[in-house]
Amino acid sequence: MKILARHLTIDMYKCKESCFTDMEQLVDKLKTILAESKLEVVSGMHQLLPDGHAAIMILFNEGHMTVHAFPELRYISADTFLCQQNATPELLFNTFRKLFNPEKTKTTLLKRGDFGSVTDMKPKYKTRTAPIRKIRNTGNKVIKILTRK
Repeated sequence: MKILARHLTIDMYKCKESCFTDMEQLVDKLKTILAESKLEVVSGMHQLLPDGHAAIMILFNEGHMTVHAFPELRYISADTFLCQQNATPELLFNTFRKLFNPEKTKTTLLKRGDFGSVTDMKPKYKTRTAPIRKIRNTGNKVIKILTRK
């Protein structure tokens, strides 16, 4: 299977409060983590949004990282996209855990650009429907039960 990139998403719940006090300092810490992971940072920016959460975007030669920090909820969502077939973004997860110290985490690792199975890339979905007759019969039964006395 040939893939183009790996994409790691992380949800971190009940992070330590000190993570949310200074967004510029947080951006600097994230840049340091990336540099220590041998990822060359090109630029980074952050923005405090009207609803009170902060959005951070860091671009590096091998991909990008976005972080959304919600101080009121003590919640941080992050995703790291590495444009390398053999990339290991999950190695960054342990460093993030140490930085944010969450009580609970959820991670998802996606393999992006899987051209090996393009021919069988059919969407998978399930739809549950009930025949109208069945719905009408159930409705009639409920009405009879409610009107009995």
